[in-house]
Amino acid sequence: MNTIAALIGRILLALIFIVSGASKLFDPSGTEALITGVGLPAGLAIPAGLFELVAGLALALGFMTRLFSILLAGFCLVTAFFFHNQIGDPMQAAMALKNVAIAGGLLCLFAHSQMRWSYDSMRLTRKAEIAERDAGAKVREAELRAVKAEAQNEALQKQGAATQLAPAPVAAASARPPAAVAAAPDRNRDGVDNRIENTPVDPRLRP
Repeated sequence: MNTIAALIGRILLALIFIVSGASKLFDPSGTEALITGVGLPAGLAIPAGLFELVAGLALALGFMTRLFSILLAGFCLVTAFFFHNQIGDPMQAAMALKNVAIAGGLLCLFAHSQMRWSYDSMRLTRKAEIAERDAGAKVREAELRAVKAEAQNEALQKQGAATQLAPAPVAAASARPPAAVAAAPDRNRDGVDNRIENTPVDPRLRP
């Protein structure tokens, strides 16, 4: 219910400026006469009408609500000061109070501009969704990095344990080379060992 009331109130505030701006654009000469009649310079009719029309449409759509609400509030106060400053006239006093009341409503809209069913509200909602999605992506990325780091740590621990349990390499026993057999001396090269030839033979064994 509060959302519907806020939406209707915003549209009604905007409707005042949409109608006023359109009327100024449809009758620029009459508006010019009113503006110059209070001592303001000429040539402000069309800019004032465009400003009211654009600001009113933006207010109705909820586009840049805070900016246009504060600008329109100032516009209402300036209008009351220049065009309805004869407080002794009841009609002028009522018109001045009307502009002041509209400015108060616009200031309330400025303070509570984040309403549903407006462009600003959709933009903020979209921004919050994007921020939440980015935060979730960062969390998932951090979790993946943590899992990868844990897996690498476990792999390194397993590799270190396997290295400690592996048997030490046994050095091959060097085979000792067989003792070289000393060649039998055969100085005269007759095929008979000289030690045998020089050994005295028992005479009894001689033929």
